[in-house]
Amino acid sequence: MISHLLAAATMWGIGTAPQAMDHSQHRPTSASAGDAETQMSEHAPDKAPAHHPSPTTPDAVHAHPSGVSGAATSATCPPEHAAMGHCSPQRVDPPSAVSEEASGTALAAGNAQAPAAPDAKYADRVWGRAAMLAARETMRTEHGGMSFSQTMLNLAEVQVRGGAESYHWDGEFWYGGDLNRLTVKTEGEDTFREKAAGEVQALYSRAVGPYFNLQAGIRQDFVPGPDRTYITVGFEGLAPYWFDVEGAVFLSNKGDVLGRLEGYYDQRITQRLILQPRAEVNLAAQDVPRNRIGSGLTDAEVGLRLRYEIVRELAPYVGVSWEREFGRTARFSRASGDRTGGLSFVAGVRAWF
Repeated sequence: MISHLLAAATMWGIGTAPQAMDHSQHRPTSASAGDAETQMSEHAPDKAPAHHPSPTTPDAVHAHPSGVSGAATSATCPPEHAAMGHCSPQRVDPPSAVSEEASGTALAAGNAQAPAAPDAKYADRVWGRAAMLAARETMRTEHGGMSFSQTMLNLAEVQVRGGAESYHWDGEFWYGGDLNRLTVKTEGEDTFREKAAGEVQALYSRAVGPYFNLQAGIRQDFVPGPDRTYITVGFEGLAPYWFDVEGAVFLSNKGDVLGRLEGYYDQRITQRLILQPRAEVNLAAQDVPRNRIGSGLTDAEVGLRLRYEIVRELAPYVGVSWEREFGRTARFSRASGDRTGGLSFVAGVRAWF
């Protein structure tokens, strides 16, 4: 009975030591015993142990030798051979990182001077620098260096007020470029029975921004009374929300100081039908009795005109205009038997070219 139990235990491996790995399977089957010994001596390390150690556990059979890392080993000694004691691996250090000089956005922040911009005049390589100078000058002229001109007739209308008729004009001409211009302005009115009263201004206009110009020059009046010549300083431009505004201060050859401020806004109802509210006020720093002008706010005009643009350059219009004189200016007019203002119906044309 005991003999049967020992035989079963031997069959199932119970109570027996683990078997050492048989290395005979690594030997060539067709080689002789002498060749096998020669091959074993080639694979063996210089100081190989006399006998292979027998592992005590199955996991220990495939364990690496002490001090051997599986991450970096010699190519001539694979890990499986080193585990079986056929060779001693040599550790291979990874190649050192190659240091590259920083450039571009990898550079540290500093205060070094920026490199010069390249001179992108590649046509010079083909045609030569001298031949391209004239072409570049033409390009600069056509892209902002040219001179232009425009004649604008803002108002050219007939006013009907209480059975009396009169006409009124307001126009401007300018010639020049984007920065410097010569500007000529004129405005006035007449009642068809008296000599026309008007003025002409010759101004130098200088752009001080994308939307405004400063102006300075001479103003000459043509009125029934004594004429006056003024030094003029003013501005004109496009205010926020698309309001066209204009203002000026006038100093006469007699020392009189006058001022003017006007503006208008184009409210588009359609692409061709436009409603334009317009306002103008005039001021004086002192009385000018010979011209029937009183100090302070002298007069104001508020109008509403509806125009139809047949083309952009030509637009007939109709509307209403309210005018009124104030203060001592109104007193001078009453003393002369003239009206101080009122409501007028207007019809005219706006044109430019």
